[in-house]
Amino acid sequence: MTVDPRAQQLHRWLEQQWQQTLPPPEPIFADASFRRYFRYQRDGRSEIAMDAPPHLEDCRPFVAVTNACAAQGLPVPTILAQDLEQGFLVLNDLGDTHFYKMLSRADVGCWYRKALALQPHFCRLTTTELGPLPAYDAAMLDFELELLPQWFAGEHLQIELPAEAWQQAKQALLANAAAQPQVGVHRDFHSRNLMVVGGNLALIDYQGAVLGPITYDLVSLLRDCYWRMDQKLLTELVAEQHQTLIKAGLVDAEVSLAQFTRWFDLTGLQRHLKVLGIFARLHHRDGKSGYLADLPRVLQYAVEVALRYPETQALGQWLAEQQQRLESQQ
Repeated sequence: MTVDPRAQQLHRWLEQQWQQTLPPPEPIFADASFRRYFRYQRDGRSEIAMDAPPHLEDCRPFVAVTNACAAQGLPVPTILAQDLEQGFLVLNDLGDTHFYKMLSRADVGCWYRKALALQPHFCRLTTTELGPLPAYDAAMLDFELELLPQWFAGEHLQIELPAEAWQQAKQALLANAAAQPQVGVHRDFHSRNLMVVGGNLALIDYQGAVLGPITYDLVSLLRDCYWRMDQKLLTELVAEQHQTLIKAGLVDAEVSLAQFTRWFDLTGLQRHLKVLGIFARLHHRDGKSGYLADLPRVLQYAVEVALRYPETQALGQWLAEQQQRLESQQ
């Protein structure tokens, strides 16, 4: 059996923290970062231990955003213990039921509306004990977009992006993001980062929160990289959230549904281009190849939206060609 020094270190820390002998924590999952999660039993109840090696992951944003979310009344895990120097946290156990598991139910619209009810509250989260949230500005957006030519085109497809089409699309996407109200953004608000606790939902994986475009979390949820929802329901929910955000004072009443939908579409395109790069990077650099199964869905989103708008049409045509190429190789 392979020895896991970090898991042993975590176990020792837990026993020291609680001053009792505990069974070894059991790994439950690792995510796309370097964090790992374990479940263990203490005093007849289960708790979650997070292992975030400090040379690879910084726990401080997670703690800060958790505290800020709790102050906003947002449903997040409770931090029961922490050692930021070692990169260990203990959280209360939210169970194993992700929102993803509710998506095939007949009442899926009700569950989506519960999720969307959280968004206006997260929008108002703009600062933490570490200071203002980082700006999801042109520099950060550009950095993320460049994952597409580097990892999806270069490493995965072994070809180059058409330069003119790429620059035209990038400028349109950066302008679209800047035109929107800048609010608190979870940045990974989707079905695998919402937990079902009783009849309600709780947020996880929010440590990357930023100040960014108001449609970002909306499109993350409704054009989920791991699930494609019914188009009729999507159209209804976008229109409902448009009105919800206006009533909350987060979007100007003069912003039409057509304008809001354009924001939504192009923000989603930016996100999905980034994700194509990330999924390719996870496969080629990190050996996490499971995400390749979801790549065709993300590529389909990108093709559909890119072909819809003049500024991104040339890129959309290139993406459609690559989509056909990948399909022919299967």
